[in-house]
Amino acid sequence: MGLAITGVAWDDFRLVKAVADRGGLTRAAEDLGINHSTAFRRLAAIEAQTGTRLFERHRGGYVATPAGIAMIEAAGRMEAQVARFQRESAGRSLEPAGELRITAPAGLVANTLMPLLGRFAERYPLICLDLVVSEEALNLSRRDADVAIRASDEPPATLVGRRLATIQWAVYGRSDRIWPPLSECVWVCPSEAVAGGRFTRFLAGRATSGRLGMRINTVLGLREAIEAGIGVGPLPCWDADASPTLVRLSETVPELTAGLWLLTHPDLRHAGRVRAFMDFMAEAFVGLRPAIEGLSRPR
Repeated sequence: MGLAITGVAWDDFRLVKAVADRGGLTRAAEDLGINHSTAFRRLAAIEAQTGTRLFERHRGGYVATPAGIAMIEAAGRMEAQVARFQRESAGRSLEPAGELRITAPAGLVANTLMPLLGRFAERYPLICLDLVVSEEALNLSRRDADVAIRASDEPPATLVGRRLATIQWAVYGRSDRIWPPLSECVWVCPSEAVAGGRFTRFLAGRATSGRLGMRINTVLGLREAIEAGIGVGPLPCWDADASPTLVRLSETVPELTAGLWLLTHPDLRHAGRVRAFMDFMAEAFVGLRPAIEGLSRPR
């Protein structure tokens, strides 16, 4: 039986794609801002209108049928076209005004980025900032964000921007303790899931006779754990050197180095609010670069 999609609304395509992406009705309904019963009735109506079943219901979730896959693929193409239209429309706005969605990692937000955002907001009062704090790389092509501040060795080729600095890391511990050689210390370290296992590989070559005191599944909270005395561990120099309770115990660590990038989508780079933000941050980070690159004198 063929799939008849004549007269099916864009919102129906969105629902079918959301069910596929989220594996079921409940999470799809949450994403779309509707309740479960509404999503159930709408999906039943879509299947009745198209004359075919779009999903097989299994205990583990909803699995798309061939007809469902065809509709999901069509929805993906439509979503890409809508996102492209939105980007191009936003890119035509030359005035620094309107909503600007920024994504940045949590470790950068509180002490470093927020004061800069305060100064930016004062300079551009017609821009409404929407800050998405996330360690994940949001999709700028879908306009999950307009601008990303991202730690990366290889930023996506589909984005444009500039390298703000090189993030240097070193090993730190509490400044009120006398530490044995690092190989004998108790360590605090991000888990295998962080940065592709980079920190786990780093630790394997150093904690030869020491032990792991804490593993954390994010960089957020790492400094607080080391300040609490749980152990020594790697920290970005710009953050740790500013803490009076910490002391640097090593030289900077090349294998943990990463670039700090300011990125946007090519369709948005000429939009007034995006251009204003990119220029402002590039200038502001010049003064922060020595601390980010570990050039400030350790105590």
